[in-house]
Amino acid sequence: MFRRSDKNGDGTAGDAPGGLTPPLKPFSAKGSHGTGRGPSRAGLIGESLARRTVDVPQTPNRGDRPRIGGIGGIDSRRLMVGREISLSGEITSCEHLTVEGRVEATLTDARTLDVAPTGLFRGRASVDEADIRGRFEGELIARARLTVRAGARLTGTIRYTIITIEPGGEVSGDMRMLAPGEIHSDDI
Repeated sequence: MFRRSDKNGDGTAGDAPGGLTPPLKPFSAKGSHGTGRGPSRAGLIGESLARRTVDVPQTPNRGDRPRIGGIGGIDSRRLMVGREISLSGEITSCEHLTVEGRVEATLTDARTLDVAPTGLFRGRASVDEADIRGRFEGELIARARLTVRAGARLTGTIRYTIITIEPGGEVSGDMRMLAPGEIHSDDI
């Protein structure tokens, strides 16, 4: 069944004297196919490592992270649109929207809108706080705070209570601070 190749071409393997190879030793019992000598130092070290327990610091799972809001501390009204994902339509009752891909939608009744550097939000949004790192095109009402990060571009009708624009952030269109009576208005 198993045969060693004939390296020399004359019937000898060239490994053992006389061209004969020693026969293979059959396995007698599981783990007892050793040399017949006592356990080696390497075997003892391997066994001790296998039995040894090590305390490895655990990183918290995604589900273990503290979350803001929601019932019992669970933020069930969070939506994340990942890279290379496109979403279009109407988004309602979303507490926190994170856009890394492309969204063409109307967003109402939201608390927070985050547009990542790779993200594009095109449409209408009415939120408490907006943090824009990517692109926003359309109508935006930020009832509490609007933050425009370096490299971000906002175009359209922008309403805000407080605005922060980092150097390199770009805002163009119709911009106006919300009047005190407009702060809680959800009409876009």
